[in-house]
Amino acid sequence: METAVDAKALARWGGTRGLTVRPRACPAQSPWHQGNVRIDPSSLAFGMWKDIPVPFYMSVYFFDVANPDEILQGGVPQVRERGPYVYRQFREKRNISFHNNDTVSFREHCTFRFQPERSRGSESDYIMLPNILVMAASAMMEYRPMSLKLIMTLAFSTLGQRAFMNRTVGQIMWGYEDPLVHLISKYFPEMFPVQGKFGLFLGLNDSDSGLFTVFTGVKNPRRIHMVDKWNGLSKLNFWHSDQCNMINGTSGQMWPPFMTPESLLEFYSPEACRSMRLVYREQSVFQGIPTYRFVAPSTLFANGSIYPPNEGFCPCLESGVQNLSTCRFGAPLFLSQPHFYNADPVLAERVLGLHPNAEDHALFLDIHPVTGIPMNCSVKLQLSLYMKAIKGIGQTGNIEPVVLPLLWFGQSGAMEGEPLSTFYTQLVLLPNILHYVQYVLLALGSVLLIILVVYQVRSKEKCYLFWSGSKKGSNAKEAMQAYSESLMTSAPKGAVLQEARL
Repeated sequence: METAVDAKALARWGGTRGLTVRPRACPAQSPWHQGNVRIDPSSLAFGMWKDIPVPFYMSVYFFDVANPDEILQGGVPQVRERGPYVYRQFREKRNISFHNNDTVSFREHCTFRFQPERSRGSESDYIMLPNILVMAASAMMEYRPMSLKLIMTLAFSTLGQRAFMNRTVGQIMWGYEDPLVHLISKYFPEMFPVQGKFGLFLGLNDSDSGLFTVFTGVKNPRRIHMVDKWNGLSKLNFWHSDQCNMINGTSGQMWPPFMTPESLLEFYSPEACRSMRLVYREQSVFQGIPTYRFVAPSTLFANGSIYPPNEGFCPCLESGVQNLSTCRFGAPLFLSQPHFYNADPVLAERVLGLHPNAEDHALFLDIHPVTGIPMNCSVKLQLSLYMKAIKGIGQTGNIEPVVLPLLWFGQSGAMEGEPLSTFYTQLVLLPNILHYVQYVLLALGSVLLIILVVYQVRSKEKCYLFWSGSKKGSNAKEAMQAYSESLMTSAPKGAVLQEARL
């Protein structure tokens, strides 16, 4: 997003992949603004689009499971939030290619670097989490023959696999070697695309999210930044309705200019396998720059019974969590807001230690409405695993069905320093100056026009005095005297002309 934010990063994970300001209307569209926000090497915003001038940080919070043995016996899960573990994110657009149909293609290369001074803990900290591979493989075997389930139970036992694992933050994030990983890679390569290691963010570091093709806005400013295709596709095939399979909005970096409170903030997230939509909340100001704040509606992850357009994302559980199994190799993973904020309260009630609230868990993007460039953002999402006992697979014990949070991550970024100063000067201050200069020039032109009229009148008066002074006789003297008296009194309109006829 992206001067500031890459909002497509709203859903990144790895190997498994009291007073409201009344809004005012945006300034009228102008060629000056359009020329500076389009994706063109000659535009002011092109450098911001190509190389993000904003420091971005991803803060990861883990849900450390406090009672794994009780959960296996049917107890209620209890978790303890650990973190944040903060990473600096670096982005660089590569393979930029312009096309004749007013589009440009690119790949955005992304890397992460751990920031110990900003973190509460280190990557060597141990976290107790569900064994994602064991629980996911077990869920996939639920309706398979009992003989296969018994074989899997034996394989798990032989490899020392249990329902929960104790791994370091670094291993969970960036991958760990495990006998089960090698077994799956060798005999079940179609189950998970893992090669040697497994980690939740393994596939995101030093990689990209695919080939985006977006409109440049050179020919049609209304379509600027809108996605034309992703990896050559104009629509998806993960979901069960045409609407859910649509690729809408931008790539999550910038949006079309000249927004209004009725505008919708749409973007496509490859990691979430879907397009998302944020809505206008209020007008605000960031470092002297007017912005519109957009937030996630309560229906973002609502199920089909609450919000019918989302029926295509089902099969669904309680409202507020989105099933990702269709696009994540059948793994029972779910996406939501942190601590199940804006979700059915029963989800948080089934897990002890969750405290959903707007201040800590709501996401927002602050957008400069005239340019469509994000100024400040805080995007937060949670990844959870659906767990339950699978008859025939002993490692799952007597686990009661539950959506157990694994982690949530917040991605934040704000324009600052020289980029902020340049943006304010070129895209806020200068347009405002030009806006007021036109009135100054209009006033100056009016003053000059008045001066010209007065000058013309004075010139005629001097010509009359010269003409009347050159006349001889009493009539001329009388005319001169009458004219002088007229200057001393408020003569009715036309008096001068009357004297001139003498």
